[in-house]
Amino acid sequence: MSDLAKTPGTSTEKPAAAAPAAEQPAAPVPAVDPRLLVREEGFKGYWSEFTRKVRGGELGSLPVFVGLIVIAIVFQFQNSNFLSASSVANVAVYSSGLGIMAVGIVFVLLLGEIDLSVGSVAGVGAAVWAVLNVNNGWNEWLAIIVAVLSGMALGALHGFFFAKIGVPAFVVTLAGFLGWSGLQDWMMGGEGSINTPSGSAVENLTNYFFEDKAAGYGLALVAVLAYAASLLVDSRRRKTAGLPARPTSEVVLRTAVVAVLCFVVAYVLNEPEGARGLPLALVLFLAVLIVADFVARRTSFGRQVFAVGGNPEAARRAGINVDRVRITVFALSGTLGAFGGLFIASLSGGATKSVGGGNTLMLVIAAAVIGGTSLFGGRGKVWSALLGMIVIQSIQQGLNMIGMANAIQYMITGAVLLAAVVIDSVSRRTQKTAGRA
Repeated sequence: MSDLAKTPGTSTEKPAAAAPAAEQPAAPVPAVDPRLLVREEGFKGYWSEFTRKVRGGELGSLPVFVGLIVIAIVFQFQNSNFLSASSVANVAVYSSGLGIMAVGIVFVLLLGEIDLSVGSVAGVGAAVWAVLNVNNGWNEWLAIIVAVLSGMALGALHGFFFAKIGVPAFVVTLAGFLGWSGLQDWMMGGEGSINTPSGSAVENLTNYFFEDKAAGYGLALVAVLAYAASLLVDSRRRKTAGLPARPTSEVVLRTAVVAVLCFVVAYVLNEPEGARGLPLALVLFLAVLIVADFVARRTSFGRQVFAVGGNPEAARRAGINVDRVRITVFALSGTLGAFGGLFIASLSGGATKSVGGGNTLMLVIAAAVIGGTSLFGGRGKVWSALLGMIVIQSIQQGLNMIGMANAIQYMITGAVLLAAVVIDSVSRRTQKTAGRA
């Protein structure tokens, strides 16, 4: 045998040239934190960050602010009194009750759910207060507390059926919308209305104004200082944790913008002829917003709400009690719904069978969505309730001042709501394309 015997593992063939080593993937380039851009480039960094967010679909509250500017310009040309003190005060007062209800809806939307019962819960809250205080002589403050707690109980009941039984939130709250409307009618009895006592706390909710100019400017100063302090505390916390923090220039710029807005509003409400001063309703609305914003952004419960809205299963695997979060959120929505119902009763002069009816539900949900809270869950801010409600009430105020019919107002408000949802949908699609969602 001329050929050498081949043993396993040996070969007489010339070994092939070694294959070149596989090309190693390049090390990932770390993302540049936008705050570092601002730190390095000053105002150029702000513009770079802004354009980056817009290209990535992160519009934030930009469409709302643009819309408010357009609304102000259009209606001011149509009626020179649109930006007068009395007009601004009306927008503030009428925005407060519905805006407080919209805060609760923001939390529900953050879960990716909906609450269709908030209007009926508001009506029940007003009815409970009126029956206990006016008809049965209960202490007014005790009646108010019981009314608000009744809204909490109804909301928690919705959350129980949704979280524990598995009934879709849409169905549960739709049943609540119908059932609590019937309860409201039954509680109001044959008369159908119970007038608000003169000088009562409920009447003062929307009829009391701080006529002392120091109150308006003082509240503006407190708001600016509180906002600046929150920015500084946040920056210090991030620096302590070794994370990029906002530079001093950004803190100063943000504080200056907020200061201008606050003091302009205070001036308009205080200085021009015909102004009544700072409305108590606006103060209470802002107080609810501040507390709710703190809960949403600074507490573990708020982070859990965002987590459940983003991905319930992932939140459950992370150890979050998803059922408890859902029940609590619906209880919060019911609480703020009943509280807002007292504002509506104050505006209408008493508790009636129509409190919470009509377009109340539509306006409350529209305010949260128009303000920037996503219908798809996991994205939004509590301040959306304020921005969205100002947009809606400004449109209604302007249309009323030029004598537009209610039918036209409904159509325009519906178009604005549709535009907000379209912007949200396009924004989410753009973020997915950019790999940010």
